[in-house]
Amino acid sequence: MSPADPNRPNEAARLTQELVDQGYTKRQVAAMLGRDASLVSQFFTKGKGASMVAALRQVVRAVRGGERDPEALSAVARENVQRRRTRTGQKARVRGKDVIGTPGGSMAGRAGRQAIRSGAAHLAGVIHAAAQADGRVALTVRMLSRYFTLPAGSREDSPGVRRGVVPRADGTQERSYGSSATGGFLAAEWSRRVAASHGDVVHAVKTWLVETGRATEDAEIVYLEIRTWTPTGHQATEVPIG
Repeated sequence: MSPADPNRPNEAARLTQELVDQGYTKRQVAAMLGRDASLVSQFFTKGKGASMVAALRQVVRAVRGGERDPEALSAVARENVQRRRTRTGQKARVRGKDVIGTPGGSMAGRAGRQAIRSGAAHLAGVIHAAAQADGRVALTVRMLSRYFTLPAGSREDSPGVRRGVVPRADGTQERSYGSSATGGFLAAEWSRRVAASHGDVVHAVKTWLVETGRATEDAEIVYLEIRTWTPTGHQATEVPIG
């Protein structure tokens, strides 16, 4: 492939440069895309990156909208990265675990304080993709301890999840709900909940916590993680969303 014209950068290079201008390094952009930093450099030197354009556009759009958390931007990118293709035009085998839609496939997304303020809308795509693949969902929620209404680590709070809850220095606790071992929650049900909240994932999760007696009505989520997967042929018992 001939070298790219530095005076006429391709779309991948142009979008990457916009992210660099916003303060991100090329290595950070590569991490968002789940690719090696050398590939991002080749956007500029060899004109590569056509398959990354859709993901880069969404990341740039998120940054323009005020999102700054690299982990949150990584989740946005993962939802839009196009699969590589073989010489015969077939989709290449996926390397790694961040794929939903195949038996045993998984995907995860996280939202810190800044993304939480905007409803962590980027996580909606993770949930909807899992629903389309007949997948499952698990949650990790961090809030001030006083917002939780049930004892930490109790089976009533999180059936099947026996994880020690260690108090954090800032007075918050992280609690997990659902797991691959217990079957998790039906992604289709969570997809409906998110849709009913107009794409506001934080609102959907808080509503569920309050409805099920796990949190107070004035609760404020400060960190949220969504994990999804597609069950294999042997499916564990489903955990009811209520």
